Amino acid sequence: MASDVSTHPPQGSGAAPDATSAAPAAPKVSTAAIVATMLQVSKQASDLIFSPGRAPQIEINGQLKEVNIAGVGKLLPDATHRIAIDLIGQHEIVAAKLEKEGSTDLSYSLPGVARFRVNVFRQRGTYAIVMRVIPQTIPDLASLNLPPHLGEIAELRNGIVLVTGPTGSGKSSTLAAILNKINEDKAYHVLTIEDPIEFLHRHKKSTIHQREIHSDTPSFASALRAALRQAPKVILVGEMRDKETIEIGLEAAETGHLVFSTLHTIDASKTVERIVGVFPLADQQAIRSRVSKAFRYVISQRLIPKKDGSGRVAVIEILKSTMRTREYVEKGEGEGKTLVDAMRDGATEGMQHFDSELERLIRAGVIDLEVGLGYASNAGNLRLELADFAEGAIASS
Repeated sequence: MASDVSTHPPQGSGAAPDATSAAPAAPKVSTAAIVATMLQVSKQASDLIFSPGRAPQIEINGQLKEVNIAGVGKLLPDATHRIAIDLIGQHEIVAAKLEKEGSTDLSYSLPGVARFRVNVFRQRGTYAIVMRVIPQTIPDLASLNLPPHLGEIAELRNGIVLVTGPTGSGKSSTLAAILNKINEDKAYHVLTIEDPIEFLHRHKKSTIHQREIHSDTPSFASALRAALRQAPKVILVGEMRDKETIEIGLEAAETGHLVFSTLHTIDASKTVERIVGVFPLADQQAIRSRVSKAFRYVISQRLIPKKDGSGRVAVIEILKSTMRTREYVEKGEGEGKTLVDAMRDGATEGMQHFDSELERLIRAGVIDLEVGLGYASNAGNLRLELADFAEGAIASS
């Protein structure tokens, strides 16, 4: 059962939360009760944030909102310390990582209510916590408003599919939807390596094994290396974090596996450069060649506020493996030979790029003009494309 949280003065200890630490006096409201109350404020809450000096906060459509909870109020350092202890529980490896590195990741569950991906971190000698809400049900492509032809990914037999974007852009949800389609359609052995496990996949037509960093395996690279001996058809790697993980991921794709992963990059072109840039200069051309042959899709996404204030809309860029895009990846981009050019010309092959999608949504009135320009890959070009629209908007105002 979750421990209680107090808002009394701090303990004065900078050590990592430990279940054996002396508890503050007069506990008031349990962590589980605080979390459950915060979730009741809005079904659109994407994150819960606990920070010393603020009341508990939820994030809705990219904006923070304080939640007033009876018996809690403004959180003092001992309160966030106690919440951290509660969330970490008996996970000694997770607590040790927090002590050594100053931050740690874990999963947390309120049975029958919600699951969370949690990050606990030290700041200014105190503890803060961010809890990402993971939906109880696995989404499908339609519910995420993703292009339906992305369902073709489930038919791939090998190669690498990357889903990229900034934190909070919905990468995990997109991957979960694709993996769920494979689970429903194919009798495959699927292995996921996550930090931490987010969506819980149950066996359907496929058999799915999910491994969590720290509790099931020490690192992405070691789990991925072991996966090559565990006979999966599909491998999901939570994140391509380092050279070793990328290299083993490429090897897996080259030896007949279908590999899914994520990168924190903003578009397809930056994704290729990030992967290549991890390697020494002498190896980069060989890596370009390997990536050009191994990649099948790069899906980049951003969540952008809607004009009517009702939430955010996903804007998706899709780079698909074709003879042209493979050449640009292998030889590098040049004047008139860019991945954006290929995506712009590749609509009939299922490709699309950010700025064209932004233009479409701005013209449809879904996104505000200036907001859209602020998110554009090339705001100057997009402004030129929208010159007639902007003039019309001014004339009608």
